[in-house]
Amino acid sequence: MTATPPRPGAGRNASPYLYGTEHVAVAEVLASGHYGHTSVVEEFEDGVARLLDVPDAIAVSSGTAALHLALLVAGVTAGQEVVVPSLTFCATIQAILHAGARPRFAEVNPDTLCMDAPAVLDALTDTTAAVLPVLYGGRAVDLSSLDGLLAERGITVVEDAAHAFGSHQGPKRVGATGRLTCFSFGPIKNLTCGQGGAIIPRTREEAYRLRHLRLLGVVESASQRAASTAYQVTEPGAFRYQMSAINAAIGSTQLAHFATAESVRRHLWRTYRTALSGIPGVALVDVDVDHCVPHLAVVRVPDRDGVWRFMREQGVAVGVHYPPNHTQHAFKAWHRPLPVTERLGGEIMTLPFHQHLTGDDIRYVASTLQLALDATGVHR
Repeated sequence: MTATPPRPGAGRNASPYLYGTEHVAVAEVLASGHYGHTSVVEEFEDGVARLLDVPDAIAVSSGTAALHLALLVAGVTAGQEVVVPSLTFCATIQAILHAGARPRFAEVNPDTLCMDAPAVLDALTDTTAAVLPVLYGGRAVDLSSLDGLLAERGITVVEDAAHAFGSHQGPKRVGATGRLTCFSFGPIKNLTCGQGGAIIPRTREEAYRLRHLRLLGVVESASQRAASTAYQVTEPGAFRYQMSAINAAIGSTQLAHFATAESVRRHLWRTYRTALSGIPGVALVDVDVDHCVPHLAVVRVPDRDGVWRFMREQGVAVGVHYPPNHTQHAFKAWHRPLPVTERLGGEIMTLPFHQHLTGDDIRYVASTLQLALDATGVHR
């Protein structure tokens, strides 16, 4: 197999996909002169809640902020542990540490790169306060078989759904399944606000507390504060985690086009599946594409580092998501042997995946991957 000339999308690092009206929405906010938490943010929250069919959504400044606040609302405190897969972005682990807790690293299923029920059971301890599944690549994680056990032990499930906005678990979208769910709306997520995140609370009480925690414990809205000589602060140790109206304006525009994003992302992932099907030694990690909105296209390959270098030299923007966190120096205090994750950490490679791609781009990536395997001696 010979590679055709490089395609623009294949060599492009993932970047936000804009529909053309985001600039107008941002300009309107700039012209208003009010850039903090305004009705623009509340309109975005309402749009997210409608799409997910949930009563409420709490917009915050980032997915990391969402995780931190969700853990606090779940009652996670110092001295407790949170079961979490090592194979995730380091932000997940940092949020646990921000809450004062310790990560208890768990294995993932090699077919999905997600933490499953047996892995959770293996990692539980007497000090476990929460289980934090990561919906890797957009795939929903079903831990419902553990609900009785976790409830009996007072353990909360907090979903890191940074990759999974719009995905389904059964008939419901992620976020509507009764979990305390956290989304990221960073630059290259399924839906972007430029930067931002959201938490889907389980109860009105959680929503009330999250709204106070995200804005320094202040009860009144900005308009209410402007019309008063006093305001109330109800929550000590609260944070400045509110979403800006500028970011919310981008998000609302993106929401209007989300059906397109959902369709295109599924089509691109299926195109990869077809293009890679004839390459021996390459395993495309399954994301359950019929039910999820894919965020990544990840393959497991032999001699990953050699293949990665070859493809980068050929102008293909491959990456690695993620180096396992239990092997990171910053988190060495919580290291435990995870042989499956360690093996996967040396095999996984992320292929270009964003809405700027074309079918020709994807076929070029596949043919270059074939050349890389040949060049590194994998197929000799």
